[in-house]
Amino acid sequence: MNEGKVTSSDPIIDTLFSAGAHFGYRRSRHHPTTSPYIFGAKSGVEIFDLEKTKASLQKAEEFVRALAKEGKTLLFVGGKNEARDVVKAGAAKLGMPAVFGRWIGGSLTNFANIRARIDKMLDLVSKSEKGELAKYTKKERLLIDREVVKLELMFGGLVPLKGMPGAMFVIDPGKEHIAVTEAKKEGVPVIALASSDCDFSKVDFVIPGNDASRASIAYFIDRIVAAYEAGKSKEAVSV
Repeated sequence: MNEGKVTSSDPIIDTLFSAGAHFGYRRSRHHPTTSPYIFGAKSGVEIFDLEKTKASLQKAEEFVRALAKEGKTLLFVGGKNEARDVVKAGAAKLGMPAVFGRWIGGSLTNFANIRARIDKMLDLVSKSEKGELAKYTKKERLLIDREVVKLELMFGGLVPLKGMPGAMFVIDPGKEHIAVTEAKKEGVPVIALASSDCDFSKVDFVIPGNDASRASIAYFIDRIVAAYEAGKSKEAVSV
């Protein structure tokens, strides 16, 4: 992959380049596990070999298609500013759970307790919609409303998660290291878009690429979403 070359005979490489997926971080932030995927550097910024990024992406997509075919849940995780909106939208398109804010410790390793809090939130929302909270004082209802807002902020994206997910798709496993650690403890495979500052050994299906650009993140999320949809489509055909 020639970093200075804007077009190639490969449309996927062209799109990756256009999205800025080839940009890593400065050499001073380099993690040794990323070395095999680095093509070189420009102005001190490491550049990913997009041929290897493409191959890694396709391997991850194959896994996601198989996951969807088995009807398993894919949990999306991406709390950094550049990722939040696209992570939320991608998960919503599939009806999948997502964490697009701060990861709450124990979301997987203490899932029963987390699920109980989610169910409490849903119960309060349901009672509010049915007018069943009218029996409480105005002050009590205000406190309940505040609790619901707090619970929605913390766990709203996890409502579709009924048990352990089949896999987790993470944007920046370095930032989301607590989520990755919990997934590993629970035996949940981790797919991750990871830049040159991340420890690739912590991830089952690593996609080396720019995890700090909204355009790059959106491209990879769209590809993973499309892969899941393709797997579900095959499942529908085979049923």
